Amino acid sequence: MIKKMKTQGAAGTAFDIFNHVFMIILCVTILLPFWNLLTISFDKFGNITSQNLYIWPRDFTLENYITILSSDLMWSGYFNTIMRTLLGVSLSLICTSMGAFALSKKNFPHRTFWTFFIIFTMFVGGGLIPTFLWIRQIGLYNNRLVYILPSLVGAYNLVLVRNFIQQMPAELEESARIDGASDFRVYRSIILPLSKPILATIALWIAVGHWNAWFDALVYMRDSNKLVVQVILQRLIQRGITQEFLTSEQAAQEYNVRPEMIKAACVYVTTLPILCAYPFLQKYFVKGIFVGSLKG
Repeated sequence: MIKKMKTQGAAGTAFDIFNHVFMIILCVTILLPFWNLLTISFDKFGNITSQNLYIWPRDFTLENYITILSSDLMWSGYFNTIMRTLLGVSLSLICTSMGAFALSKKNFPHRTFWTFFIIFTMFVGGGLIPTFLWIRQIGLYNNRLVYILPSLVGAYNLVLVRNFIQQMPAELEESARIDGASDFRVYRSIILPLSKPILATIALWIAVGHWNAWFDALVYMRDSNKLVVQVILQRLIQRGITQEFLTSEQAAQEYNVRPEMIKAACVYVTTLPILCAYPFLQKYFVKGIFVGSLKG
């Protein structure tokens, strides 16, 4: 018996060592390309070749980031992206939580039908051309509201929040009803405070989706001042910096000299803000997803 326990202990230790080594190697392979790109963004022209991997810049400089931030179009793209993310997350949370609160009530008229109707939209879409014609018909073409209104409420998020609300004890709402609370008071004073984990979870999903979105701007926007930063990054990588991108002719000439450094800096300028939001909302992930997915 003792010999068997020693064998199992040795096997468990060996597995732990292998597991730790494997995870360390996996993390290094994931983080190394990001570090290499960061190194390139801080280096001067002439020190970088595409065949090598760089751990530290040979000649540290901030000129690449200064060139990017000197663009008026980049700042307008940042403004559009930030406003899209803030308004999109705020309005989506309000509409999603209200809809989920209504669907969670057993006395809601035809609740089963509306729940099935919402879930059905997850599997069937109208297609690009009908959506484009619809966007033009309702006046959202070349309008910043096209970034927010078509994706205001996601079916998956709505069902997830509804399931989370259904887990709450019914006695909480009953006690509030006895005290004379209205539906909106129950929603504001009881449902919203207790739904912080699931709302924080979907808030990060929505924020990442809005920050990384580019296709709707590419299809529905014609005014360059209304473009989001991701489309500007896409134009930069595909066509390079032109006079449209940088207001300074000297800065455009600098890009033609060191394009890879400018592109690397631009990638970090556009991705760093959303990465900073993860540590503040990560603690809600496990609780929000686990509780929200228990009950259908």
